[in-house]
Amino acid sequence: MSQIKYYIFVFFTCFCSVIFSQQDDVEDEDILVLRLQNRLDQATLDNDRGNYYNAKDNLDKALAIAEKIDNKSSQGKIHTKIAKVQFLVNEKDQANISINKAIQLQRDNNDYGNLAITYNIKGVIHSTEEEYENALEYFISAKNLFEQENLEEYTSEVTLNEAKVFILLKRYEEAKTQLEKTIIIAKKYNQNRRLSSALIQSGKVYSALNNPKMALSQTEEGLAIAQSLKNIENINEAYLTLSDIHEKNEDYKNSHYYIKKHIHLSDSILNIKRENLVPGISGQNISNYNDAKNAQLKAQIDEVKADSAFTRITTILSIALITILSLLTLSLYKNNNIRLNTNTMLHKKNDELIVAKEKAELASKTKANFLSTVTHELRTPLYAVTGLTNMLLDEEPLEHQIPHLKSLKFSGEYLLTFINDILQINKIEANKVEIDPEHFNLKNKLENVISALSNSAKDQDTQIHFEYEKGLPETFVGDQLKISQILINLLGNAIKFTKDGDIWVRAYKIDLKDNMYNLRFEIEDNGIGITKEKQDHMFESFSQGSVQINRKYGGTGLGLSIVKGLIQILKGKIYLKSELGKGTTFFFEIPLEYDKNADKLEVVEVIKVNKMEGLDLSNVKILIVEDNKINQMITKKILNKMNLYCDVVDNGEAAVEKVKEVTYDVVLMDIHMPGISGLEATKIIRTFDKELTIFALTAVTLEDKMHEFGDAGFDDIISKPFKQEDFEDKLHAALSGEKIISSFFS
Repeated sequence: MSQIKYYIFVFFTCFCSVIFSQQDDVEDEDILVLRLQNRLDQATLDNDRGNYYNAKDNLDKALAIAEKIDNKSSQGKIHTKIAKVQFLVNEKDQANISINKAIQLQRDNNDYGNLAITYNIKGVIHSTEEEYENALEYFISAKNLFEQENLEEYTSEVTLNEAKVFILLKRYEEAKTQLEKTIIIAKKYNQNRRLSSALIQSGKVYSALNNPKMALSQTEEGLAIAQSLKNIENINEAYLTLSDIHEKNEDYKNSHYYIKKHIHLSDSILNIKRENLVPGISGQNISNYNDAKNAQLKAQIDEVKADSAFTRITTILSIALITILSLLTLSLYKNNNIRLNTNTMLHKKNDELIVAKEKAELASKTKANFLSTVTHELRTPLYAVTGLTNMLLDEEPLEHQIPHLKSLKFSGEYLLTFINDILQINKIEANKVEIDPEHFNLKNKLENVISALSNSAKDQDTQIHFEYEKGLPETFVGDQLKISQILINLLGNAIKFTKDGDIWVRAYKIDLKDNMYNLRFEIEDNGIGITKEKQDHMFESFSQGSVQINRKYGGTGLGLSIVKGLIQILKGKIYLKSELGKGTTFFFEIPLEYDKNADKLEVVEVIKVNKMEGLDLSNVKILIVEDNKINQMITKKILNKMNLYCDVVDNGEAAVEKVKEVTYDVVLMDIHMPGISGLEATKIIRTFDKELTIFALTAVTLEDKMHEFGDAGFDDIISKPFKQEDFEDKLHAALSGEKIISSFFS
C-alpha cells in the first residue's frame, strides 16, 4: 500500500510540474515579446542619435528573441533595420546579406507593407553603388506595393529617393515629377523632414532647368523647415545647393557665403559621426570628457580674469588682428584655388564636351543608318502588299474574298503608319521638324477632325461633344497640319478607350497679349482611365497602359510621344488627369497668332481632278528600273491603268544602256540594286543627258540623305509605298512641262 502511495505521489508531482512548466512558458513568451519591443525601441533611439553600434547591438539581441519565439514578421523587420544600420556604417556586403534575408522572410509571409520598405532600402543601396537602373526597379516595386496596401504616406520617401537618382542621371523632368509627388504627400501627412529634403532637391532641379527664381525659392523654403527641425543634414545640403545656385547665377559673394557655412557644418557633422562610429565609447565616457573640458575652460577663464585690464585688451586686440589676417589669407587662398580649379574644370569640360560630341555624332549616324536600312527593308515588301491588295480589290474579287483583302490592306496601312511614326519621332528628336505657319480657320479644323473620326466613335457607340468658346476668333496663323495631327491622335485615343460613353472636345482662351492668343484644348472622355503609375510614362515612346491593353485595343504606343514632341515644337505644353474607371482628360496649350485681316480671306474649296486625263499620253515612254520582280509588276500595272507605256530593266547598268538607246520621258529609278546603285546610274546618265526627268522610286525616306539624291541629279523622289494622287501629281508635272518643285530638296 505504501508503494502505491509512492507512485501516486510521483505521478502527481510530474503532472503538476508539466502544468506549471506550461504556465511558465506562456509567461516567458509574453515577457520575451516585451523584451523584443524594448530592444527595438532602444535601437530606434540609438539610430536617431547616431549611435549606430549601440543600435546594431540592440537589433542583434532583438533578432535572437524573435527567432526564439519564431516570430517571422518581426524577424523580417529586424533584418531590414540591421541592413539599414550596416549600410550607414559602410558595411555594404553585410547590409546586402541582411536585406536579402528580410526580403525572403517577407515574401514567404506575404508581408507586403514591410517588403515595400525593404525594397526602398535595397534601392538606396543600389543607387549608392551607382547601379541606377536596378535602384529604380526596386523603387517602382516599393511604390506598387505601398499603393496595393493603401499605404500612401510611405510612398513619399520612395518618390524622393527616385528623384535623387533621376538627378544623378540628369533626367531632370522625371526628377521634377517625382519631387512634386513627394511634396504633395509630405504636406498631406505632415512629413516635414521629408518635405524639407524634397524642396532642397527641387531647388537643384530648377537650377538645372535654368529657372533660378524657383530654384532659390524652393531651396530657401526647404532650409527654413530644416532649421526649424534642427535637421543638420538637410541644413547642410541646403547650404551646398544655395552655393551652387548662386555660383550659377554669378553671385559669387553669396556662393562663397554658403560654401563656408557648408564646410563648417560638414566638419561638425564629421566629428559627430566619428564619435558615434567608434565602438566602445559610451555616452557616460563622452559626458565625462565634456565635463573635464568644461572644467579646464573654466580654469582658463578664471586665470584670464586675474590678469590686468591692459593685458586683457592687448590679448583681445592681438586675437582680433590675427583673426583678420587669417581670414584675409584664407580668402586669398580660396579665391586663387577657385580660379585655378575653374581653369582646370573648363579645360576638362571642353575635352569632355568634344568626346561627348563625337560620341553623340557617332550614335546619331549609327541610328540614322539603322533606321534607313530597317525602313527600306520594311517598305519594299509593304509596297508589294499594298500594291497587290489594291490591284485585287480593283479587279472585282469574289464577295467572300473582299473582307480578307480589306484586312490585308488594313494591316499594310497599319505597318506603314508604324514606320512613319518611328521616322517622325526620329525627326523630332533630331530637331529636324520645321514649323510651316499659314492662315487657317481653327473652328473648321476642329470640326473637320471630329467629322473625320465620327464613324469610329459611332462604332464604339460613343458621342462626341464640341465646345468652342463664345467670342473666340476662328482664324489664326499657325501650323495647321501639326495641330491636326495632335488632335487626331488625342481624339483617336479617346475613342479607342471609350465604349458606350461620351467625349468632349473644348477650345478656349487662357490669355491674350497683343495679337497672340494662348489657347487651351481639352479632350475629355469617360472611358477606362489610366492608373497613377502609368500616367508618369504615357508620353514615352512605345508606352501603353499595359500588355493587356495593348493587345485588346491595339496601337504602337508612339502616338502620345509624337503629340508631346509636336506640341513642344509649337512652343506649347501638354498634361493629363485621369482616374481608373472614370475617364481621362488631356489638356494642351499652344500660342496662336490672330490676324484681323485673315477674317476677310475667302476659303476656296479645292476640287480634286484627274490631271492625267487632259494629257496626250499616246507617245509617252517611261522606264522602270527595279530589281524586285513583284515591284516591277505592280509599278507597271499602275502605269498601264493610267494608259502609259513602259519598259522594265532590273539593274543600273541596263538602265544606262536603255537611256542611250531609247528616248524616254520619265525614268523611275530604284536605289538599292545589284551592280551599280540607282544613285550611280543617275550620275552616269547625267553626263550625257541633263534634261531627262528622273524620279527616285525608293523606300529610302530619311531627310538627312536627301542631299545625295539632289547631288546625283534626281528631279524628285517618290517614296514607296506611295499615294496614287501624289504619284499622279508628280508624273503630270513632268509630262506637262510644269516646273517640278521638290519638297525633299527644298
